[in-house]
Amino acid sequence: MKKTFSLTHEKIAPARLVEAIKNDVRKYLKRERAKTLPKGADFWDFDCRFGADAANSKVVHVAEIDAALNQAEEQKLESCYIEIIAKPACRGVKTD
Repeated sequence: MKKTFSLTHEKIAPARLVEAIKNDVRKYLKRERAKTLPKGADFWDFDCRFGADAANSKVVHVAEIDAALNQAEEQKLESCYIEIIAKPACRGVKTD
């Protein structure tokens, strides 16, 4: 998913737009996690980027997307860019 979301609308409050974006992100993550894993993979990992636009986006963790959206709302940005790329991954062996 590579998408630029608008955070302004003449009739919809910015807080509702942010909630709708969070819902879209959650639906996308759920859909990607439901796909069958390739052999040798344990789980789906995600490479994520977030920013005002694609050129100024920074790497963020999946769990930080909601906080980044809240921060974008507080900064009253016109739009935000979200990039989420799914990739298969393996869990590492724990060493004590």
